[in-house]
Amino acid sequence: MSQYYFPIVFVVLLEILRLAQSHPFLFNSGNQQRRAQVEWKTPEDNWTAEAAPRSIYPLLQNQYNKHQLPPTNRYEMIEGDEDEQLLRRMNEARQNASARTLFYSTKEESHLPPLLTKTIKYFNLQQVAFELETSVMSQVSCTACKAGAGLLQHYIRTGKSKEEIIKMIYQYCVNLKIQSARVCEGVSQLFGVEVIYVLKRITIGPDEICSFIIGDACGDIYNPYHEWEVEFPPVPKPDPRELGLPKEAVPVFKVLHLSDTHFDPYYAEGSNADCNEPLCCRLTNGRPTTPNGAAGKWGDYRKCDTPQRTVDHMLNHIADTHSDIDFIIWTGDLPPHDVWNQTKEENLKVLKETVKQMTEKFPGIPIFPALGNHESAPVNSFPPPYVQQVDSSIAWLYDELDVQWRRWLPASVSHTVRRGAFYSVLVRPGYRIISLNMNYCNNKNWWLLLNSTDPATELQWFIYELQSAEFAGEKVHVIGHIPPGHSDCLKVWSRNYYKIVSRFESTITAQFFGHTHFDEFEVFYDPHDLSRATSIAYIGPSVTPYNDLNPGYRIYYIDGDHDETTRLVVDHESWIMNLKEANLYDYPIWYKLYSTRAAYGMKGLRPADWDQLINNMTDSKELFDLYYKHYWKNSPVKPECDYECRKRILCDAKSGRSHDRKYFCEVVEAKIDESNKGWKDWLFSSISSSISYAIHGITRIFWRKR
Repeated sequence: MSQYYFPIVFVVLLEILRLAQSHPFLFNSGNQQRRAQVEWKTPEDNWTAEAAPRSIYPLLQNQYNKHQLPPTNRYEMIEGDEDEQLLRRMNEARQNASARTLFYSTKEESHLPPLLTKTIKYFNLQQVAFELETSVMSQVSCTACKAGAGLLQHYIRTGKSKEEIIKMIYQYCVNLKIQSARVCEGVSQLFGVEVIYVLKRITIGPDEICSFIIGDACGDIYNPYHEWEVEFPPVPKPDPRELGLPKEAVPVFKVLHLSDTHFDPYYAEGSNADCNEPLCCRLTNGRPTTPNGAAGKWGDYRKCDTPQRTVDHMLNHIADTHSDIDFIIWTGDLPPHDVWNQTKEENLKVLKETVKQMTEKFPGIPIFPALGNHESAPVNSFPPPYVQQVDSSIAWLYDELDVQWRRWLPASVSHTVRRGAFYSVLVRPGYRIISLNMNYCNNKNWWLLLNSTDPATELQWFIYELQSAEFAGEKVHVIGHIPPGHSDCLKVWSRNYYKIVSRFESTITAQFFGHTHFDEFEVFYDPHDLSRATSIAYIGPSVTPYNDLNPGYRIYYIDGDHDETTRLVVDHESWIMNLKEANLYDYPIWYKLYSTRAAYGMKGLRPADWDQLINNMTDSKELFDLYYKHYWKNSPVKPECDYECRKRILCDAKSGRSHDRKYFCEVVEAKIDESNKGWKDWLFSSISSSISYAIHGITRIFWRKR
């Protein structure tokens, strides 16, 4: 999820720009010969969607599993959960715990007024790093982006060499103490080459670049080089039918959803968990300076990824507790967050080891994977097929994905996996899964600046698959990594994807993504009628605790094989491991945090039901607080959520299209503002009264003394 090289590069260049403005002689190129930018045109690509073989034989054998659905009564669910009761008993022993075992309870808080805190942070370089790492952008990140992109383009135009620019980035990164020397060196070398290569070949300026990368926080700048539309076949859209509730007592599929494992093979218990690098809890981070700074045995809430023992324990638990699962959705991000230190060989090793482990733990169970943004080295680097240079091509990853994924997928997918890491498979008669490579919507994928027009022809192929499914009467589930409504997804790509979902709303019955590490969802609406919800995207929780989270996974119950099946998700459960308890008692317990229908009182999980839940959470802070607890996977170190936080999270749920929050969120934000207005008026009135009373008292004392 996190992309640490962005803040480092741009923060360095922002500081260089400040120095350039105050000391222009330092950057005078003198009589140095200017070099023209490289003239570059997108190579021709004659690949067509029709050329790809289609999966036409069901992958899942005929099954008639009548899984027991979760109880829909909330109190019945809580009372019957033995793991929850055990946790409550174990919590009673908390008072005997030492500070060493409870180190993750300590939480640094600001005691300054929020307005003053924001003002102080506004010009803090570290804020840029935080915003880009969390994908919650502001004008600060936009300014840093424009400064960095502008300066890089200036150096390229004035003839500075690649080596000179990379060295400059490294030196300023170290001198400004933005990161440790080894992180600065890794970031400079890994990403500098790629960024310089791309910037040499584009003709747009900093405003267009940063609007493209950061999105609406940096203005909606018109960019003719990155405006495109997919083409739909001349087939009328079927009239949408009102979805009924799934039938009771019918077969369902039980499906496991794993996402964002971020397995760290170098995690070391007792190492420094409070380091100043993007990833901690390794021997290379040194010894902790205090007892509270030591990494826990089963993981850590700070900037640390998943230990091997935790992954093993989770998979053993799933294999024992959910031995009846029918298939698995696996939505990517396998390597750890040491993005400055990764190699192709290391990432392929993580891929092979993880696939081998999944195969051994779940023999005979189909697994449907999707590619995450961390699988590449460097992270987020996914050049389209027209980039074929040996040192830049992504074939090293896609070819190996084809080899590894073929353990579960038919030979027909090889053609599209090797081209763009996407595929389509028939799971059961009338039921298809389409896996998309969402890195072609990733706005941190610099290669897309060259040409973002439907990279790898993926969306056009997607339309072809959906149209074929519509003709065949198939229902489709879409899986991927980055949610299309997330700020990390390019606006133009997301807009086209939204149109596709709208056109095929009767065919696509569910979507599944990861990436955010939170437990959440996105609702899609009719573009011409925002009161009508058309589709739902489930965003699964991460296995990694990175950061401030408990490890988690999801179980879905999907309408199964029968004459009137909808292929909708009937219910889902989120399971977590309480990391604090696991480290405290050295005994991990995975337990069901909640089941959706029972927790939120939902009759079903249709798009309209999820839209109604958003409305209910807008009106009820109590219901929203329950959702917020689940969103953070019941983390004991989750931050407080004020009304701005509440607006952001509910707006995320309404936004299946990225960088268009004003369009989707106006009503929700207005309602929350209105409910908060009373508190503001009360607070302002109280402060005014207090100040008035104090002034009155001081005045009386003053006149008495006279």
